[in-house]
Amino acid sequence: MEYGFVRWLGHASFLIRTGDLNVFIDPFKLPDVVEKADMIFITHPHFDHMHEESIAKIETPKTHFVMPHEAATKLRRKNVTVVSPGDSGEVLGIKFEAVPAYNNKPEKMRFHQKTNGWVGYIITANGKRIYHPGDTDLIDEMGDIDVDLALLPCGGTYVMDIDDAIRATKVIRAEHFAMMHYKTVLGKEKSEEAEKKFKENVKNAVWFEDENPIYSF
Repeated sequence: MEYGFVRWLGHASFLIRTGDLNVFIDPFKLPDVVEKADMIFITHPHFDHMHEESIAKIETPKTHFVMPHEAATKLRRKNVTVVSPGDSGEVLGIKFEAVPAYNNKPEKMRFHQKTNGWVGYIITANGKRIYHPGDTDLIDEMGDIDVDLALLPCGGTYVMDIDDAIRATKVIRAEHFAMMHYKTVLGKEKSEEAEKKFKENVKNAVWFEDENPIYSF
């Protein structure tokens, strides 16, 4: 019997189900019928990662939030753990590490500056380590990542493009890799091209088809 799963909810939004806990990351444009959240991780305060309408659909008075300082000052919730890159902690038995997330290419640096202190996360669920990088380029700190599943933004413009995402799979130590944060940016035709390139170059890729939880543990 499955103990848990990872489900892609579109863009950079995910649900990790572990035991009886629902852990969301960067909820954005969620469907009307979704589980209630025990925890919500926010990587940074941009609207497509901290979408207040989506958060309202899943939060309860007991929902615990983990997010960087700027997001916390904007969202203003009571049950909050504020994090900076390098921090780690545990809430409701879920262990997590906050890791750096930023742009390092000159044409993108105005979008996600390192000095903002925005983050990605390594979340441990039932012994599985899941890396959600947030919005980032291919950065040196990825060489320190050692996980079971790495979720990689591939849309370009604001994050890694597909070529840098493939390069990231050679730097990050992970059992499996999955694409994210690309369909809403690239559109249908270019998304299909990016998927084809990823499949051809990443042997241990996994695929979230129609938002199904194909990564189970």
